[in-house]
Amino acid sequence: MSRVGKEPVELSGGGEVTIADGTISVKGPKGNINQAINPAVKVAQDGNLITFSPTDDTTFADAMTGTTRALVSNMVTGVTVGWSKELDLVGVGYRAQGKGNTLNLQLGFSHPVDLQVPAGLEVETPSQTKIVVRGVDKQKVGQFAAEIRALRPPEPYKGKGVRYSDEHVRRKEAKK
Repeated sequence: MSRVGKEPVELSGGGEVTIADGTISVKGPKGNINQAINPAVKVAQDGNLITFSPTDDTTFADAMTGTTRALVSNMVTGVTVGWSKELDLVGVGYRAQGKGNTLNLQLGFSHPVDLQVPAGLEVETPSQTKIVVRGVDKQKVGQFAAEIRALRPPEPYKGKGVRYSDEHVRRKEAKK
């Protein structure tokens, strides 16, 4: 069986879990998330712990047990603490500005780029060159941050572009 799947998920910070009809719902102070459960995985709640076990002895069931456990753990973390990604804009004239439900970016193109913020996410711009994406769903936060970065990924010669705050851009030497 999966080593990850053997570990139970502990509810903390006021989270509530409901397991019914092949879905699991996690509710907490930051919001709530629903996730479909694969039929190859049996999910049980015992007080403050959620345990996972495969329904049969196949490799697929073992793999899905670990995957389901990781997804539920991320859901519990999301509704209690929340997820966030920070991006930095590096380059002359690169700016970001949040206006309600729209993120306005100036990334060296001849036109500004306006992005609609997906439902369930918050975008904050503490400075003109920093963007913070926050939300309850880890996948949505990461996906929207990746979409912002994909507009102008960092280039290896001057390092200009949109990058994650913890990302290291490997620089190349210019042609001589």
